[in-house]
Amino acid sequence: MRTRRLGTQGLEVPALGLGCMGMSYAYGPSDDAESVRVLERALALGCNFFDTAEVYGPFENERLLGRVLKGRRDKAIIATKFGFRLENGTVTGANSQPSHIREVVDASLARLGTDYIDLLYQHRVDPDVPIEDVAGTVGDLVKAGKVRYFGLSEAGERTIRRAHAVHPVSVLQSEYSLWHRDIEAAILPCLRELGVGLVPFAPLGRGFLTGTARRAEAFPEGDSRRTSDPRVQGENFDANMRLANTLAVYAGKAHVTPAQLALVWLLWRGDDIVPIPGTRRISRLEENLGAADAHIEREILEALDAHFAAGATTGPRYKESAMMALLADRT
Repeated sequence: MRTRRLGTQGLEVPALGLGCMGMSYAYGPSDDAESVRVLERALALGCNFFDTAEVYGPFENERLLGRVLKGRRDKAIIATKFGFRLENGTVTGANSQPSHIREVVDASLARLGTDYIDLLYQHRVDPDVPIEDVAGTVGDLVKAGKVRYFGLSEAGERTIRRAHAVHPVSVLQSEYSLWHRDIEAAILPCLRELGVGLVPFAPLGRGFLTGTARRAEAFPEGDSRRTSDPRVQGENFDANMRLANTLAVYAGKAHVTPAQLALVWLLWRGDDIVPIPGTRRISRLEENLGAADAHIEREILEALDAHFAAGATTGPRYKESAMMALLADRT
């Protein structure tokens, strides 16, 4: 697979990565054996940029990845994250205190079976810890050889600038897709000014852009999709499904699947963008990775771009409490 450079510090990764969260977290019962097969297939296809976090499971996702990569750590590029306080397996708040960051990194290294992390993200901004302290701590871990590159996740423009002034930020991970384009106004220009790469999570609109989404109410109790995303609840679902149906029409004209077209659009938006679609199925993995080699006429991409203008989606992307915490860093 062709590669792209994220940031100006030398991090080079495949044009598409693999989000591993759903293999161990959030989406109901998991099947480790199938997840192993997906990870093995990804490696075989050249998709060796894996995204995980201590909180996924918690801890089980890192352990899963560590088992698969045992004896071939050099074949993979691992991104993991810190930033939450975990008590009895439950997130009870943010924690990016320097001492906690160091503890999390050592624990992640043990679970992953490695002595270095390629890309370390702050999972969410901690309002109680100056971002300068966070960046400085990660910088120390880089000097110690435990971390190679520093990333932020869902951070606002001011936070990115302040962190970057202390230690270079190579990557911002944030939600970005045809379904959610809010970062285009201020954050994406900031990244390009500073030379920071972008890794979009949920590049398929949490599955909505594939055209196979179900209403929130259709998911079983315990599945985060039942309560976490207002965009798939009630009337919001109906309005957004109409958007997804339009994508399917364009995909038919381009002779690709809707998921592939959504990923091609992201790749078209800039060489500094590397989406990380997640899946627990080999068939979906292969479909997604096919986007890296798809050739779509510019006219179709431009029409798609106009039809899915920022704000076209109906409903907020998180519950009110989560949105308030996110917006606090962006105002």
